[in-house]
Amino acid sequence: MPVNRRKKVVKMRGLTTHGWGAKKKHRGAGSRGGRGMAGTGKRADQKKPTILKEYGQSYFGKRGFVSYKKLKKQKTINLQEINDKINLLGKKEDDIYIIDLTDKYSKVLAKGNLNHKAKLTCSSFSKKALEKIEKIGGEVIICK
Repeated sequence: MPVNRRKKVVKMRGLTTHGWGAKKKHRGAGSRGGRGMAGTGKRADQKKPTILKEYGQSYFGKRGFVSYKKLKKQKTINLQEINDKINLLGKKEDDIYIIDLTDKYSKVLAKGNLNHKAKLTCSSFSKKALEKIEKIGGEVIICK
């Protein structure tokens, strides 16, 4: 019966070269010196003049994508939070609270309930939030 042997990879953990000698050997990129921008002389000056002549200044520097999550990030507030902080967020005129959320929040969500009539101003509302606000006799102003 064969003996279970530990793999070479496991034995070599912690060693920089994994038993292949110099760092540049066995890197899996053939003889091209690495992948991507490796070996282009970004940090050293030997290759810079030729690269600049061929590609121009746009060769160096950051390029790429902007995360969609960062663009879509909205500051939201729930009806429950509005209900809890109703005196801090707006002022009361007659029997209705006037609350302007445009500077701090971008969307009102429907979690919780609103116990007071309110005239809310915000850039967007969820469908359920609109229903809940109008059900208690409140008013909604959607601004862009």
